[in-house]
Amino acid sequence: MSPKTKTNDPVRSLRDATRGNASDAQADAAAAKFLRRAERDGLLDIAYTEVDTPVGRLLLAATPRGLVRVTFPVESAETVLEQLASTVSPRILESPQRLDEVRRELDLYFDGKLTDFGLPLDWQLTKGFYRKVLRATARIPYGKTRSYSQVAKRAGSPRAVRATGTALGSNPLPIIVPCHRVLRSGGALGGYGGGLEVKETLLELEGARGSDN
Repeated sequence: MSPKTKTNDPVRSLRDATRGNASDAQADAAAAKFLRRAERDGLLDIAYTEVDTPVGRLLLAATPRGLVRVTFPVESAETVLEQLASTVSPRILESPQRLDEVRRELDLYFDGKLTDFGLPLDWQLTKGFYRKVLRATARIPYGKTRSYSQVAKRAGSPRAVRATGTALGSNPLPIIVPCHRVLRSGGALGGYGGGLEVKETLLELEGARGSDN
């Protein structure tokens, strides 16, 4: 038996794939056994789960190198998983326990008890100047904001403000890589992939609204 691939619908949960006529408990046990076997045999390249947060239900996905994708409800979980299957690996399974540390840190963050994420990150979904922008963004301190032009400068291309905005809009790791801390000159919110209401909520949580230093 092998993990579901893109051609075999990687979006189906492991329990659904193993349920058949079994009870939920039997299906859960079968799913757990299958997952352990996949991990033991090196057949699991991407683990994913979904979590409820104050800004909606997030999909989290990780490779052995670290967290690779975070998505907001505005994105289709099915589409995101299909993209991961085609761009990273088709060996993808639902495995909540593999994301336990991510869930724990997100809970602490939304409770106002965590100001710096300590999670390993897998940057493979972003390259070149875009990656430089996101790495510069990752260094913006909790409770502070920067303008698009400031981030462009710190990424090494002061004139590439528009490209900086595009890079931030394609951020595969929102919240963890805090693109919500980047505002337009003058303090206007600018854009945000999760929606401006979510951006406002995150800034208010951090006490950063209106901060420019």
